Amino acid sequence: MKKINRKSLILNSVIILVGLVILVWSSFEFLNHSKYKTTYVLRDVVETESLSKYSPNLKNTSADSKIYIIKGEESGPSVLILGGTHANEAASNLTATLMLENLTVTKGTVYIMTEANGSAMTNTFPQEGTRQFYDIETPFGHRRFKYGSRATSFTDQWPNPEIYVHPQSDQKLSTGDAGNLNRAYPGVKDGTITEQIAYGIIELIKQNDITITIDLHEASPEYLTNNAIVSHDNPIAMDIAAKAFMTLEFQNIIIKTETSPKNLRGLTHREVGDYTNSLAFLLESSNASQGRLRGAFTNDLIVTGEDKFYDKADELGLLFAKPVHINERVARHTATIMAILKGFNDNPISTEKGKFEINNVPNYDDIINNGVGFYLLNPNK
Repeated sequence: MKKINRKSLILNSVIILVGLVILVWSSFEFLNHSKYKTTYVLRDVVETESLSKYSPNLKNTSADSKIYIIKGEESGPSVLILGGTHANEAASNLTATLMLENLTVTKGTVYIMTEANGSAMTNTFPQEGTRQFYDIETPFGHRRFKYGSRATSFTDQWPNPEIYVHPQSDQKLSTGDAGNLNRAYPGVKDGTITEQIAYGIIELIKQNDITITIDLHEASPEYLTNNAIVSHDNPIAMDIAAKAFMTLEFQNIIIKTETSPKNLRGLTHREVGDYTNSLAFLLESSNASQGRLRGAFTNDLIVTGEDKFYDKADELGLLFAKPVHINERVARHTATIMAILKGFNDNPISTEKGKFEINNVPNYDDIINNGVGFYLLNPNK
């Protein structure tokens, strides 16, 4: 019989023990993150629904996201602001939060989802060293927000097919897109969790006859579609996007407009426009934590956008948009939302639908000068 090497046995036992400790610690970290609920401060003017009202199968799941509704004193058009379609695009969630905690409505109705894909908020990409949370400085201290994943959690949707086939068009997409909410529209009532979320949002739009849908996103600095408004090819939507472009240009906010390609399916700017009467727009801003050229994944990477590798890539002219602070990304999104609503008010369709009157939204310069945190409410009051 072969003699057991005592030193090897001890070494192997230590390695196994360390592995078990890491496994247990990681499991607790995963559970703590998945169960953590970001606090959103709701004023008296805010009403709340759950997405399961429109997609019943989501009830009692992590994907049953909240819908916040702020109604004006007078009836008028309505807008749905989607934050958190991709839960790792921080300015998307943060812009929706800023709007939720500040705006008032005189005419019209505003619907806000801060976590459109609630399931994606429950997990991250640990193999890429991503963070679970990020902190925003406010006058009352730091306020914590979750950093999630681009896709629905595997704990809610597994296994994914090797090739995801978009149900309505038969377009073939990668396995990762099976959990990508922005490839799942118009959704399927009894489909995957991701398709059920998309179905619910489409039903929300249909049943409430929502006039405008604005989906907030971020893109890596090396991605072509960046600092952009993407609109459906509905002539009214295109006119509103053009008017928004001119409004922003007057404020020295450089942005471009694009029209949704007909052969790229499953996205809000295509399917919301095709399957509902809503005027569909998608916004992109430049976020270093989205990209592949970055270094260490830190809180500063998400918030400030500062990264020595992106600095070098910018020097070499390899970027379509320079990474910027989250204050600027939220400022751009906020200003663009208001420019789109102004564009609607300036379009003849507002004669039929009425005009938006939305107040108490900080403008671009306000957010740049004061910071996003200045406009976030204190959850401890």
